[in-house]
Amino acid sequence: MSALQVELVAADRRVWVGEAKMVRCRTASGEMGIMPGHTPLLGVLVSGDLTISESDGGRQVAGIDNGFLSVEHDRVTIVADHVSVTSARD
Repeated sequence: MSALQVELVAADRRVWVGEAKMVRCRTASGEMGIMPGHTPLLGVLVSGDLTISESDGGRQVAGIDNGFLSVEHDRVTIVADHVSVTSARD
C-alpha cells in the first residue's frame, strides 16, 4: 500500500511534513479519515483535533483552528489559522 504525503501548515509556519498511512480530521461535514487512494477533495476544517498516523508507526496529534484540507494523488495539504501540537508518540 502506498503512503500519503502530508503537509501541515499554520498561517505563520510549516508544522509537520512527512509520510502517513492515515489522517483524521473534523470538517464542516463531520469527522473524516483520509487513506491512500482517497478521491480528490477540498474540505473546510473546523476547530478540533487532527491526527496523523505516520507510516513508521508514530502519531502526531494537533489542535487546529479553522482552515482547509486538500487531497489529490495521495498528497494531503492541511492549512489552518493556528496549529498546536498536543502530542507526538511512537
